Parts: sequence; C-alpha cells; structure tokens
Amino acid sequence: MRPSDLAAATPASRDRFVDLLRVASLGTVVLGHWLMAAVSVGGNGRVQVGNLLALEPGLQPLTWVFQVMPVFFFVGGFSHALSYRSTRRGTSKAYSVFLRARLQRLLRPTVVFIAVWGAAALALQLAGLGGGLFDVSLRLVAQPLWFVGIYLAMVAFTPPLLRLHERYGWGAFGGLVAAAVLVDLLRFGLGVPYVEFLNFAFVWLAIHQLGFLRADGRLGRPYLLAGAGLAGAALLVAYGPYPLSMVGMPGEKVSNMAPPTLALLCHGLWLVGAVELLRGPAGRWLNRPRVWRTVVVANGISMTAFLWHLTAMLGIYGALLAAGARTPEPGSGVWWVQVPLRIVAAVTLTGVLVAVFRVFEKPSGAREPSAPRAWAGPAAALGVTLCLFGVLGLSMVGFGGLLQGRTALLIAVHVTAPAAVVMTLSGWLLVERAGRGREVAV
Repeated sequence: MRPSDLAAATPASRDRFVDLLRVASLGTVVLGHWLMAAVSVGGNGRVQVGNLLALEPGLQPLTWVFQVMPVFFFVGGFSHALSYRSTRRGTSKAYSVFLRARLQRLLRPTVVFIAVWGAAALALQLAGLGGGLFDVSLRLVAQPLWFVGIYLAMVAFTPPLLRLHERYGWGAFGGLVAAAVLVDLLRFGLGVPYVEFLNFAFVWLAIHQLGFLRADGRLGRPYLLAGAGLAGAALLVAYGPYPLSMVGMPGEKVSNMAPPTLALLCHGLWLVGAVELLRGPAGRWLNRPRVWRTVVVANGISMTAFLWHLTAMLGIYGALLAAGARTPEPGSGVWWVQVPLRIVAAVTLTGVLVAVFRVFEKPSGAREPSAPRAWAGPAAALGVTLCLFGVLGLSMVGFGGLLQGRTALLIAVHVTAPAAVVMTLSGWLLVERAGRGREVAV
C-alpha cells in the first residue's frame, strides 16, 4: 500500500502520538549526531572526529532535552505490549511469532547495513587501501548499532516483563528502578567491578516498562513523573559522581550512557513525563491528513535513515576533503555558518541511501506455525541472543581490522568483527526460521 493509502486506512483506535514520538525521537538522534560531529584535520594531516559538546562544554545542558533515546524505548514498550498481547491471543507459539514480527523491520535493514559495510571494509583491506577518513568511518558508522542491541533485548524480555507488569503494575517498574539504584551503589559506593554493566538492562528496561504502563492508561499524572525525574537528575548531577552531559563524552571517567546510570534513568522519567504532557495538542495536530501522511511516510523509512545517517555525514566530509576544501575549526563562527549547508547535504545523501535500501525495511506478515514445533521458542530466544551480542560487539569493534583480528571488550569478553558478524547473521536466520508459518494478525 502507498503511504497515502495507509494513512487513510488508519483506524480511529490507533494512538498516532506514539507514531509521532517514534519518528521524532529517531530524527532528533540523527540531527544530534550530525551536529555533534566535529571533523577536523590535524597539523600532521590526520583526520580527527571529535565531539562538539566536549569542545563546547557550555552546550552540554542541551542534552537534557535532546538526548531522547529514552523516549524511543518508552514507545517501544507501548508497542511491544500491544503486539505481544495480540500474538498471545492468536497463536500457540506466541514467542517465536512475536519476535519475528517485531524484529523484521529492525533486523533486515541492519543485516543489509552490516553486509554492505563489511564487504566494503574487506575490499578496502584486501586492496591495501585505507587511512584518513576511511579508517575513522569504519569505526564510527558501526557505533549506532548499540541501540539495535539494546532494543533487541527489550523485545526479547517483553513476555516475562509484561507478565510481571500485569501482576504487579507499578511494582514491576519499581523493582527495576530499585535494581538500578543498587547497581550504582555497588559501583560507586563499594567499587564492585563489572556490576555497572547490569544497568544496561535495568535502566533501559525500566524506561521500557513505562511503555507498558502507558499501554494500560496508567500514566495519569505525567507532570509528577516529569518533575520527579528532573529533580532527581539535577540532585544526582549536583551532589553525586554523575557528569552533566546525558550523552557520552570522550575521555570522561564516568559516562551517563555507557553503561547507563541512575542519573540517566531520572532523565528518562523527566522526558517521558514531558512528552506525555504534549499528548493532547499533538493528537489534535495529527488529525490533519497531511501531517499524518508525513508521519506515516517517515515511520516507513526511519530505521533505514537511522542506520545510514552517519555514512551520509562522513560521505559529505569525505567529498569535501577529496576536493581539497579546508575544514573550519569546530565551534568557530565559520563552522556554525556552514552547519545548515552540511545538514542539507547530509539530508540529501541520506535520502539517496534511503531510496536504495528502504525496500529491506518493508515488513512481511507475521506467521503462525501450521503445526506445533517445540523448538521454535528456544530457537527464537537463541537467535535474538546471538543478534544482541553480535550487534553490540560490532558497535564496539567497528568494521576495521577484519583481517587483523582486532578486538573490543564486550562486558568481560573480547570480540572480533568477524565473530560479531557471524553471530548477527546466524541469530537473524534463527529468528526468521522459528517464526515462519501461517500468517496471523499482529
């Protein structure tokens, strides 16, 4: 169906505001990455990519508004709750069908992205090429894959966490918050090693749990959530060991993002409460046909655009450097004057890449096995686990050093790029295979 047909066929019961939040949060992340990238050429001619927020610390308070990944994970919780409940009613093999249905639009474009960049990296290394912006690109373009890994975990844990939510409500959310608090106490108070990595689960799953509460209409006073979150984050940053920035800064001893901290959890509560306050006016705005058609179109390409936006940005800088253009000092007046031009160029090139790769984001119908298959659930669980560790590992090691065995430390395990690629592909095939069968509505 064309986007205009999809928009016209939207049922009155659909929560359009959730679709807007999904598009707006990913769009804000893309724009933030374009703005934060501080590309320069050193005196030795070496290309460097820094972070504008590290060069201009006065801009770091803006991350309290524009670090919107918690909103995307909150929206994910809402959608996953509705999807799994529908699947649970429609099939005896709910888990494998649910995973395949929810992960198609995530994993298909991701696998294609990994395949294209992996082939390009391998060709460059076999040809003996590289250096400069090529090497930087092979490392940077894979970094957003961390988001895919975390999202995979949220989808995988939806069934058990949804059951906890249905039994305990706010208590299930409170348990995850308490676990995140305990992790930070052990980390900063007692210096327990490696415990901080548990908050990759507890912090993000707590935000995801808010989406379950939203699906059941239990976020009735969002101003309390926003106020408590903002106050908590402010107090933790002012009196605790937490940095001001809600995104990671190069060279900092503590990052609120990697691994997530209690301060980031409070930041997520503030953002969720704030966007919920906009639900009424935004809902009325979304009833306009042209506005809703725009949101439908953007939703259909959002993951493809997210995966390829850094490729577009680095491609623009590569073209400028190849043409012999001088890059202004990041943060200088000339640099800021050029920002709109660079963004327009990045949007244009991202549009070209989306036009090429968007076909892989189109979902096919969810399916129910025609006959009971005992292995479907465990196979799907194994598949999503392999994908999770594969994309997280690749986000850390990048596409460089495919032939040299370069490694990165994923929690307490060293992982190579080839191993990460194999895990991702194997896991994707397992998820696809386990969830196939007769089509059902999800």
